[in-house]
Amino acid sequence: MKKLFLLAAILLGCNSLVNAQSSQTNATPVSWNAKAGLNFINWTGEGTDGLDAKIGFKLGVGMEYALDNTWSLQPSLLLSSKGTKASGDVNGYSAKVTVNQMYLELPVNLQARMPISNNTNFVIAAGPYFAYGVGGKSTGKVSANGQTESGDTDTFGSDGLKRFDAGLGFGVSLEFNKVIIGLESQLGLTKLGDGDNAPKNINFGITAGYKF
Repeated sequence: MKKLFLLAAILLGCNSLVNAQSSQTNATPVSWNAKAGLNFINWTGEGTDGLDAKIGFKLGVGMEYALDNTWSLQPSLLLSSKGTKASGDVNGYSAKVTVNQMYLELPVNLQARMPISNNTNFVIAAGPYFAYGVGGKSTGKVSANGQTESGDTDTFGSDGLKRFDAGLGFGVSLEFNKVIIGLESQLGLTKLGDGDNAPKNINFGITAGYKF
């Protein structure tokens, strides 16, 4: 009888070990997510003191590759809007200008995940981003003596801004099971034009996402 119990215990132990190994084998370090959010966007650099921030958006998908239980690499592909606006009165003329820039953007972040309770994690992320301008209109309006003239042009036209943008991104987020709420910032490192005083993009964002 003792031998029978011992044999049963050995078989149960082997079965548990096989199941654990199978679970580890089937586990994948890759996960996917979708996110959307609001951008608070502007330009930075010399001569940008009179510019005002405006609201844009971002929308896209990402992949996360877990390096271990803490660190992961997350590239994303986003459609992101940036730009700036300005208004003022000069010599009896009232002018308003709005610059809209639409980018296809690839941020690549290194993330550190720290559990703070059951199914809740605090995540810190940082890394470079690369973007290419795919569209946008710049509009202007001038008013004087009761008359108004307005017009628009392609932001990335032949005489417009440079299409390529790159810089650094930083972010913090909370993960509630599969739901993600985060704050992000980006500092552009490439000039938007050819001049020495050409501005760069700057962006702060609020995002919400879901992990698959």
